[in-house]
Amino acid sequence: MSGLTVEGISHDWGARRALDDVSFAVEAGRFCALLGPNGAGKSTLFGMLTRLFTPRTGRIVVAGHDMALAPRAALARMGVVFQSSTLDLDLSVKRNLLYFAALHGLSGREAEVRSMAALDRLGMAERAGERTAKLNGGHRRRMEIARALLHRPEVLLLDEPTVGLDAASRAAITQHVHDLASQGLTVLWATHLVDEVRPGDRLVILHRGKVLADGEAGAIGGADLTTQFLAMTGEPA
Repeated sequence: MSGLTVEGISHDWGARRALDDVSFAVEAGRFCALLGPNGAGKSTLFGMLTRLFTPRTGRIVVAGHDMALAPRAALARMGVVFQSSTLDLDLSVKRNLLYFAALHGLSGREAEVRSMAALDRLGMAERAGERTAKLNGGHRRRMEIARALLHRPEVLLLDEPTVGLDAASRAAITQHVHDLASQGLTVLWATHLVDEVRPGDRLVILHRGKVLADGEAGAIGGADLTTQFLAMTGEPA
């Protein structure tokens, strides 16, 4: 089994049910948008997927590895870009990546080669020597994605990766990650922005902890995904 599988995940925050029997599967090499308004449960689900906390019920399988039975193997095959930035702004772009590589047990020539290859994949190689603080928001996000690819994961998770970016930067980041999926990477992209979803994407709509729709975006949304999404979630336009 490859890709990402989520089966029957539920979670409560006190009296509030954050996730209610959430199930879906993302095929290997597919871009899947996890679309939902704020408070839908997307970040709670990402906490489960990254083992920040464990679900009481259900099952998560990453690239064939059950998160409960083999957590280290599952996490080793996963790259993550969290909503909040975790970059060291005082270090250069490359030094940030080399530090992260060391956390994965990579050093010397191997760390150097992987860091530059990851930056090149995101169009950031020419920025390697720049101080991270000097980068704009879009380039910092590309850098975080490059960092998440250092250990060559099979699955990439991104939690609201374009928050705070301008329209041009959002479009560029979205395109870069779609390109990664076309190269064989399995992607789960959490967002509340309908315009980041393409008709050919796999789409899971999450609202109030429940999956409302699961399938190809074009089939779910028809000619107007925005209108369909607002109708399903009851969110104001």
